[in-house]
Amino acid sequence: MPHGPSPVFLCYNPISRIQVIIRPYVGVSSLKKLLITLLLTLSCVLIAVSCGGYKAPASGSGSGSKYRAFISESVAAGSGAGLYVVDAQKDVRLPVAPISAGNTPGMMAVTPNRNQTLVYSGNNLQSSDNTFNIINNSTEQNAVHVTLPGYTESFVISPDSSSAYVAVPNAPVVGQSPGKIEVVALIAGTFNGEADIPSVHYLALNHSGNRLLAFSDVLASLVAPCTDPTPSYVFLITPSDIGVKPCPMVPLPGVNFAFDHPVNAFFSSDDTAAFVINCGAECGGTQASVQKVEMTPAQCLPDGVCAPVPVPAATVGLVDGATLYLAGTPYSGGQPSQPCTGQTTQATTCGLLTVFDLNSMTRNPSQIVITDGYHNRIALAANGQLFVGGRTCTEVIPPLPPPKDAEIRGCLSVYNTQNKTVGTVQPFGVWIPSANGDVTGLQPIATRTVVYVVQGATVTVYDAAKDALAIISNNPGDPGHYPNLVGNFVDVKTVDF
Repeated sequence: MPHGPSPVFLCYNPISRIQVIIRPYVGVSSLKKLLITLLLTLSCVLIAVSCGGYKAPASGSGSGSKYRAFISESVAAGSGAGLYVVDAQKDVRLPVAPISAGNTPGMMAVTPNRNQTLVYSGNNLQSSDNTFNIINNSTEQNAVHVTLPGYTESFVISPDSSSAYVAVPNAPVVGQSPGKIEVVALIAGTFNGEADIPSVHYLALNHSGNRLLAFSDVLASLVAPCTDPTPSYVFLITPSDIGVKPCPMVPLPGVNFAFDHPVNAFFSSDDTAAFVINCGAECGGTQASVQKVEMTPAQCLPDGVCAPVPVPAATVGLVDGATLYLAGTPYSGGQPSQPCTGQTTQATTCGLLTVFDLNSMTRNPSQIVITDGYHNRIALAANGQLFVGGRTCTEVIPPLPPPKDAEIRGCLSVYNTQNKTVGTVQPFGVWIPSANGDVTGLQPIATRTVVYVVQGATVTVYDAAKDALAIISNNPGDPGHYPNLVGNFVDVKTVDF
């Protein structure tokens, strides 16, 4: 009995673009052909899965990965809008479409219960959509979004994951200078109250969620219905009073000590005190400092605002136990003034990292030189490596093609907090990775020693145990870089851990 045409099995991987053609053996019995067909079909499935090319799940079911990270990608790149989903354990992009999150998705935050990811879409331009997108992490879909009355650079989430407080410094307010805090109910995706504070720019929420500090860019006074004429940079808010009482906030001017362009605060573990970070000269003021504010005045009477402790510079901070790490660029006469002492670089000015003890309210006198610019990203990775990033730093860009051993320098610094060598970095030393661009996203990966860094719109993977680019198993020839992940990326957040 003559045989028909030999069947062809075509296995195609859409991620790696690998096509495998398999022709079964011709000239065997029908039963054997059936068995071979089944085995080859299984082979195709295994080939596709092993290369990351499994079929995307149905809409609304999610990617199926247990260790996800979301990476926001600006549509301005033209390569696809929204949030890319990656496997943060295997360093591979998952084969699902980007999650829609506005026109220019960027800054993100994950709720404490890990059920939602909040994404702000906006660029502070007239054409900005200023949408606040609430992503359902389980289904990997945009559940709902609201449109803010202006841009934001700061939002915080209540400990019970029910509400977000969003600072909108340019939001129009009738009868008052622009600026308000919007309260967003995260389940319903609706506005649930507002507090009008002129030029309110940054927020800090305590662990219990019952005290919110709001920082204005200017010395602001409250007007009707809040008629307190006392100007201040800092306002204390009881979140449960927003939308209930006509004036849920009070200014904290300090009888003896005024604030100096504050940008952030950290609360003690028992919420009895807040440690306010004053930017000072770098933000147009006089002196950067750390300032303790007692929620129930006991020592710094009568208002609880203690004397500021000067530091060289401070625009971003991170607390590890009783240690506060502060990064900033010292200014004098309106210009960056810190030399790059101890570093061999073409850059003429640098920034400083300060180690501050919150128990004694004193700083370590050592000068830790890092890259300059406006520092606004900081993260402590496994193995005690502190990643500090910023924007508008001194870039050292080599000519193309770059000469051998040419210096490449951008806005990322890594500080070894340990008293032992890590990679080639000495104890308490600094490593400046050879990469250009602003740093807009930092995310240490739990259970691993790697850190995802978004710098210059590119995602780079660093090994914190070696202070070097990480070797990615499915892309060993290009250390530190994801295969098939191209775009104009902004931020990165892990979703599941």
